[in-house]
Amino acid sequence: MQSVDVAIVGGGMVGLAVACGLQGSGLRIAVLENHVPEPLSPDAAPTLRVSAINAASEKFLTHLGAWPNIATRASCYHGMEVWDKDSFGRIDFDDKSFGFSHLGHIVENAVVHSALWQQAEQCPDVTLLAPAEVQQIAWGENEAFLTLKDGTMLTTRLVVGADGANSWVRNKADIPLTFWDYNHHALVATIRTAEPHQAVARQVFHGNGILAFLPLSDPHLCSIVWSLSPTDAEAMRTASNEEFNRELSSTFDLQLGLCQLNSERRVFPLTGRYARSFASHRLALVGDAAHTIHPLAGQGVNLGFMDAAELVSEIRRLHREGKDFGQHLYLRRYERSRKHSAALMLASMQGFRELFAGNNPAKKLLRDVGLKLANTLPGVKPKLVRQAMGLDDLPAWLR
Repeated sequence: MQSVDVAIVGGGMVGLAVACGLQGSGLRIAVLENHVPEPLSPDAAPTLRVSAINAASEKFLTHLGAWPNIATRASCYHGMEVWDKDSFGRIDFDDKSFGFSHLGHIVENAVVHSALWQQAEQCPDVTLLAPAEVQQIAWGENEAFLTLKDGTMLTTRLVVGADGANSWVRNKADIPLTFWDYNHHALVATIRTAEPHQAVARQVFHGNGILAFLPLSDPHLCSIVWSLSPTDAEAMRTASNEEFNRELSSTFDLQLGLCQLNSERRVFPLTGRYARSFASHRLALVGDAAHTIHPLAGQGVNLGFMDAAELVSEIRRLHREGKDFGQHLYLRRYERSRKHSAALMLASMQGFRELFAGNNPAKKLLRDVGLKLANTLPGVKPKLVRQAMGLDDLPAWLR
């Protein structure tokens, strides 16, 4: 029977960030992951799933040593524009006006994952068990017992559930989940635009949809996330290329000229989730296992990285103080901090989503006036910029 101090179930971006963050703490870490990631070819075409990595996450990934490998395929963005279609509501800001060198980076998820996997492989304290699937888990007083499908048994002082939105670990721990359907599906694709994007992230609210153009390193390529009703999303997924290009260009108000599909189209259902507890006896949840939010602000993975940063800091502190970091009593500080951040983000995204849904004239006027005021009133934009960059959510040790 193998014995480790921390067993991380799920070797995705957030799980690997926890593992790399605990390197050098004197603890033995195991990461259990179903799939071994395939190596990324440096000249491969951009993959479909991307994330807007904000300044806070960049700082954390730099601290972990993974950022240099991510930066080679990361696309810096310097400005943001948000508007309501067919109206006067608009807000825009750029980094220079607030003394920043950039607002964030658009990076393929596969690139972030690959860099963190490589980093974890170089960590002497971290053992990557892949492919490995947990079959059973039992919670004892002083340790948790994991049995893998191949019969391997593991004991650990703390299990970290980093196994995604449909977390097996969360279910096995009987942690209740609050969830709601956004009644939106996200269509993702790579688009070639007639005019260069100039490293600006753009988002338009239209009727019952939200369309975001995220700038990639090629000045004429953008990754799009188009949130639509399930019926409309399916219609756009199956439309001919010509019809799709026409509808996309029109919805985007021809901001970058005519748009052309440059990849396949994929559609994902969007669900909001919030675990009632982020920790229990010998268990901590991070990332999508704890919460999932609407992609309209692109903050999902950033929220997960801040979970990882906070948990790493707490485990290290408790271990230094000689405390049993697997006890719920000691994990409560992590839980309180991250539940608060996730609840704030979920509530604000839900509010945004409600306000910008539909074409009710009164609601449209309210949101247009709101955007206009946010764009012109002194003191509002700096707060929005800090929020977009994640600077208010940084754990103290990363500041």
